[in-house]
Amino acid sequence: MLINSTRLFAGMQEHRLDAIVATMPENVTYASGFWAMSQWIRRGPQAYVLTPAPALGEPVVIASSGLIDLAADPDVWVKEILRFGKFVIERAPDAKLDVHDSRIAELMAQDDESDAVDALVKAIKMRGLRRARIGVDEIGILPQYWDRLAEALPDATLVRAADVFRYARAVKTAEEIRRLRRSAVIADLSIQSALAAAREGATEMDLARAFHSRTIAEGGLPVLGCIGVGTRSAMTNVQPSERKLVRGDVIRFDVGGRYRHYRADIARNGVLGEPSRKLAQYHRAICIGLERAIGMIRPGVRAADVFEACVETVRREGIGHYQRSHVGHGIGLDGYDAPNIAPSSADIFEEGMVICVETPYYEMGFAGLQVEDTLVVTRDGVESFMMSGTELRVV
Repeated sequence: MLINSTRLFAGMQEHRLDAIVATMPENVTYASGFWAMSQWIRRGPQAYVLTPAPALGEPVVIASSGLIDLAADPDVWVKEILRFGKFVIERAPDAKLDVHDSRIAELMAQDDESDAVDALVKAIKMRGLRRARIGVDEIGILPQYWDRLAEALPDATLVRAADVFRYARAVKTAEEIRRLRRSAVIADLSIQSALAAAREGATEMDLARAFHSRTIAEGGLPVLGCIGVGTRSAMTNVQPSERKLVRGDVIRFDVGGRYRHYRADIARNGVLGEPSRKLAQYHRAICIGLERAIGMIRPGVRAADVFEACVETVRREGIGHYQRSHVGHGIGLDGYDAPNIAPSSADIFEEGMVICVETPYYEMGFAGLQVEDTLVVTRDGVESFMMSGTELRVV
């Protein structure tokens, strides 16, 4: 399972919750293993997971009938599923069904509710929670559906609970760490393939094709592909174009796919030909800043202290005007989990957090430079997931 149940239940207890409802796609997958595809690719579709407190019953998945094949997937460990909405799947009378198809047929034979809220209300009542204090992840539920839920459960107390999921997801389980490690490795290998395609006359799109092709070949799926060359590398969210590489161009990668739903986000830099003195100096400064940040991280250290030390180090080492709003973040099902390594952050590093630490620098008319590593916080410090080093790659 993906879910850190101990931590989720501790968060629920702190907020005096009898149950919690996942509504945003990352939390639905986290709480059940159910990847509600329509939630991930467009706004509006609803899928929920009701998780009662210990001793108050088992979790329940609320799924659209049109996604029932995904709800029936063996990776979904929550086995009680209520479906809503009409959807037709035909079956030949003499068809022999495998285990997955048999599960789909079983779920389709159940009665369906008219919509997601009706199904959620039914689940809440089934678990005897009509007068309970229920936390609802407020991010994924449509406002009018929240209002209908409150109207249908007049004796219940509904409270916003997205922060409870944020707290739970901050410390990863062993399976989450395994998936995140593989996701980071795939991204690292994909950068190597893109750099192998870098030559004078190659385009950003050529590099992107090499990067994403390797991601898929390694079992991942594309998500993030900011690949820019020359002065375009200073565009913070650069999208690959037909711009051709010429001698002296910087190549900046801020990239990552996903592996079994878990994200990667890493950054490396190359240069076509020998770097200028400024480029070498600035790249060295951001690398030393990254090393300083990583060297400080261990359980109990404040994220804000790491931020301050990191920025001060980059300034001292060669970019005196260096400024950042953050120098890293957690990663998981979402590209930005807790903690937030920022000056105003109240987050404290804990063992089992998986984090991306980064020191980007963007200067229009010159270049963008960025190094970003993914690591897991251990008892005594950190363990890196990276295969490559942060040095500027001369190609």
